[in-house]
Amino acid sequence: MGPEGLGTVLILLAAVVAVVAGVRQLRLPPILGYLVVGMALGPHAFGIVPESATTSFLAEIGVVFLLFTLGLEFSLPRVIAMRGEVFGLGALQVGVTALVAAGVAYLAGSPVEISIVIGGAVAMSSTAIVVQQLTEQAEINRTHGRLALSILLFQDLSFVLFLALATATLGGGTDYSPLPIALAVGKAAVALLIVLVAGRVFARPLFFQIARLKGHDLFTLAVLLVALASAWLTDLVGLSLALGGFLAGMLLAETEYRHQVEAVIRPFRDVLLGLFFITIGMLLDLKLLARDFLVVSSLVVGLFLLKTAVVAVAARQHTDSWFKSLRAGLVVGAGGEFGFALLALLVKGRLAGEFVQPLLAAVTVSMVLSPFVIRHNKRIARLLLSEQGPAATAVSREAAIDAALAGREHVILCGFGRVGQNIARILERQGHEYIAIELDPSRVRTARAAGDPVVFGDSADEQVLESVGLGAASVVVITFVDPAIAIGIVRAVRRLRADVPVLVRTADDSALEQLQQAGATEVVPETFEASLMLVSHVLLFLHTPMSKVVRMVGETRGERYAALRTIYRTPDAELPDAAEASLEELRTVVLPPGAWGIGHTLAEVVDRGAAVTFSAVRREGIVGRDPAASTVLREGDVLVVFGSPEALEHAEAVLLAG
Repeated sequence: MGPEGLGTVLILLAAVVAVVAGVRQLRLPPILGYLVVGMALGPHAFGIVPESATTSFLAEIGVVFLLFTLGLEFSLPRVIAMRGEVFGLGALQVGVTALVAAGVAYLAGSPVEISIVIGGAVAMSSTAIVVQQLTEQAEINRTHGRLALSILLFQDLSFVLFLALATATLGGGTDYSPLPIALAVGKAAVALLIVLVAGRVFARPLFFQIARLKGHDLFTLAVLLVALASAWLTDLVGLSLALGGFLAGMLLAETEYRHQVEAVIRPFRDVLLGLFFITIGMLLDLKLLARDFLVVSSLVVGLFLLKTAVVAVAARQHTDSWFKSLRAGLVVGAGGEFGFALLALLVKGRLAGEFVQPLLAAVTVSMVLSPFVIRHNKRIARLLLSEQGPAATAVSREAAIDAALAGREHVILCGFGRVGQNIARILERQGHEYIAIELDPSRVRTARAAGDPVVFGDSADEQVLESVGLGAASVVVITFVDPAIAIGIVRAVRRLRADVPVLVRTADDSALEQLQQAGATEVVPETFEASLMLVSHVLLFLHTPMSKVVRMVGETRGERYAALRTIYRTPDAELPDAAEASLEELRTVVLPPGAWGIGHTLAEVVDRGAAVTFSAVRREGIVGRDPAASTVLREGDVLVVFGSPEALEHAEAVLLAG
């Protein structure tokens, strides 16, 4: 790469940083920022960034990682449990939408095979945008959210076939004979079957051995190897790289390591996927968008109307009202990244007609509008149906409960990791109320689903502290192991309230004085407390009187652990990784309609080999801790399950598919 190429990269990076930062300020998906950068800097606008073979190849690898991640989200037990909605509602949505769109494309002059691919592109919705937005709105487990998820699951499956068809069409040039197309679709079906078998037979033992070595770099390399090797193999047999990525994700989704796999692949995916959407943005002709504004606008409206109407009618039999089915249609009414991938293949292969460019622009615009439509899907549905809904919603009820709790005497937990959760359980058993603040959205989502009073926010933000009732709090407990984070939280607490006790958990005594100067009432170093507990047991086994042991512990704490601060440390010594302290974790499982667990007891679930502990069952907003083995499960129950990742995966498979 010469100086000119480096200058292009710098311009691209500067534009991405500026635009994506602005998009995030508006709480929109970063995808839209990448599209804007591509449209602005591409050949159809300022022409600053030329399209090259290298950028196109890297963008294609980005698509591989995108589909790899989506494959990780593919859950065979969940598909089995929701088979009626997935293969009924999902098939209707994809089939009818694709048929109508393909008919329009055929009448416009496209060959049959190209028309089918265009129909498939129109039928696709954005899994990334829909799931992210519904999760933020706490609607992912509501009726319309569940229906939307079932449609997205079928779209994931059908995309494999549309992608195989598009690949065969590209490979066949202008020869659209049925034989190569049928062969490509058959290869995709066989590949799916192989993945389901290989995921259980080979992937779990392989990653178990790699995980035993506890090498983060080795684990990352293994994930990259599996993803890229699968993409290479599918490309080798005449299918696409993207299909291989999706199949590799499905393979690893069958193992208990899928969450760690998703974590290590995310940096590669985000960077290369951004490049992919930039290249897609370059394909969009802004002059065409301005010239054919009415055409593009009509396509956007038609896209929303077609998909929303199809889903609303098809989902009516799965709901008790038109309101819920219409909300499901609004959620999946826009286009998606799968549609981008299919249309981009046609554009790059010079197989698309003149109307595909306006369609590509329409899909882009629909994705820009999608977060707004999903965010206000309830209001739009009420408006279209001319209905007046109840003033209170599930979210507002939860907010009212949190507000009432914040006004009473309670404990504030800053951080809801393993330590925070352990403290919460003890407080509950002793009859004390608490509110936890957590920055991990997935952990907040899981905790809220289980009925725990956990709010998303930064514990060092004074407004967040006020909203959780710092003025009425009895104690503030800071569970973050990073001293810098803890110091910031202590200072924020002291600026608002000087008299509340503040307890801080640390790994050792390295920041003991700074925390005390910031205003911490007590600092509890984990290593010292563990040493005290161990030596207490040793002294008891040596027949030391209990009173003397208690006095020793009290004196050591009173001296701020001075007797424990002199140790021999090796040069390469590291603090223990808190994330690896224990492999066991909590997870919530929602029972959708059709789940095997409905009508069965927890004892029957355990009899099928579910080696987990059922910590709680949430039913109609009421949480029951430590449920009895005779508890009969119902549709919509939220089960809080505790165990190792492997045991949790198996338990979820039993609950959903038996």
